[in-house]
Amino acid sequence: MSQVFPKKLDGVLRIGCFITALMFLFVLLTLIGLTRSSWVTGENRFTEQPIPFSHRHHAGELQIDCRYCHTSVETSAQAGLPPTETCMTCHSQLYTQDEVTAPIRRSWTEDKPIRWKRVIELPDFVYFAHNVHVNNGVACTECHGRVDRMPLMSQAHHYTMGWCLECHKDPARRLRPEEEVFSPEWSPPDHQQREEIAEFLMKKYDVELSRLTECSSCHR
Repeated sequence: MSQVFPKKLDGVLRIGCFITALMFLFVLLTLIGLTRSSWVTGENRFTEQPIPFSHRHHAGELQIDCRYCHTSVETSAQAGLPPTETCMTCHSQLYTQDEVTAPIRRSWTEDKPIRWKRVIELPDFVYFAHNVHVNNGVACTECHGRVDRMPLMSQAHHYTMGWCLECHKDPARRLRPEEEVFSPEWSPPDHQQREEIAEFLMKKYDVELSRLTECSSCHR
């Protein structure tokens, strides 16, 4: 029986299969890397707002408490966004002719709310409650980063499921006394005190580790 294909074709096929496998692996790793990249997660990405509000100026330099603008952060799942009235408390007297604050005055005059854009967009199947976290010793900076140093608000982390679980599996070292939750500067004096405070706060807030990793805690 005569040979249909030359023997050298066998080597070509082997090389072709090897190259195909490499290409498949490259594409797979590229897709995995892409899904974890800031281009997809939005990490460190600035969101353009109708007003270039500076947290560094307000929360950092002026030391305005987070709760002054985010009034429902302790009582609701949503932190809340400031109405124009809150802005005008100061800006009816300060920078009244400044171009940057013009949208605030226009909103007030026309009685139309400022359309702030959400910086962090969690999927619809993820449930996150601000009040649960801040009332149990989790500081704003744990999720939002040092907003008091941000000229413009950006997304501080990638907020993947793995990132959330990392905290839920080991919440002790991230907890603070309730009076320090909204302070960006707080830190315990030394490592030993950190361990002692963590153990105390875990009992005080009655944190149950088993519940933190249940699917229903975040997916409802």
